[in-house]
Amino acid sequence: MLAYYNEIDPFKAEWLRQLISAGNIANGVVDERSIADVKPSELTGYTQCHFFAGIGAWSYALRQAGWPYDRPVWTGSCPCPSFSSAGKGKGFSDPRHLWPELERLIRECKPDTIFGEQVATAIGHGWFDLISTDLENQDYTVGSCVLGAHSVGAPHIRQRLYFVANNKCTGLEGYTGTGIQKQHAVFTSSVSTCTLADNGTIGRERRKGSEIGNESDGTDAKWIESDSGLISGSEIIGPTNSLKGFWRNADWIGCRDGKWRPVEPGTFPLAHGSSCRVGRLRGYGDAIVAPTAQAFIESYLEVEKDLI
Repeated sequence: MLAYYNEIDPFKAEWLRQLISAGNIANGVVDERSIADVKPSELTGYTQCHFFAGIGAWSYALRQAGWPYDRPVWTGSCPCPSFSSAGKGKGFSDPRHLWPELERLIRECKPDTIFGEQVATAIGHGWFDLISTDLENQDYTVGSCVLGAHSVGAPHIRQRLYFVANNKCTGLEGYTGTGIQKQHAVFTSSVSTCTLADNGTIGRERRKGSEIGNESDGTDAKWIESDSGLISGSEIIGPTNSLKGFWRNADWIGCRDGKWRPVEPGTFPLAHGSSCRVGRLRGYGDAIVAPTAQAFIESYLEVEKDLI
């Protein structure tokens, strides 16, 4: 069973090949062409097809959710700059609006199941209205849910629209990700940018293990983790319920706006000599949060049992 990965960025494409080689994602081939150049006939024989594949997080999430290797599925996280608050807001007039290209391939190949993701702000541009209409016109039923990464305990928000389309069952229109929303309720206090009390310093503060060391002024100040937060004496500095499990080893950086932000261990500082730092950050920044996608897929599989 082979997977097809379409990724135009050479750095990410090579990253995908290394992940495939290491067995971290489904075995397959990586195509660096633009999706506009891909012909439907070239996708014959592939069990999984991942468009705008990035660093393979959809493949990883499917594996973690227990999606069978021999069950066909497509995924596509269309480029977000035209709809993201970080972009220029050109919407459908932006050449990076590539849903029409993915829709072209879907229309010709008719995959049974499609998962996708987009920034939540795209909803206000009418993006989801467009894709759901296009898919329903092809006899797919579509379900969606807006989730933040904190819905699964991450120490950042990263609010995203997740959707699923299936042409073998009906009833997904009413699907709102109930199972995931329950998780969301559990983690609502886990926010991405934890507001901290001012400790009189600004700069390179970071979390390591169960302690926070202040390295900005050369002192040895420590912030100790407790069940209720990071504390200095009796003062609660920030919530730590998000610092458990998968994200426990995150490095925390104190920023000038009085908030702390987590990064992957070893990513900070961004200085000369930090190997491939720009490429790594671009790969992480564009990627979906795999545990969030995993929870969405798992919730869909539960719903699917009642629909088929």
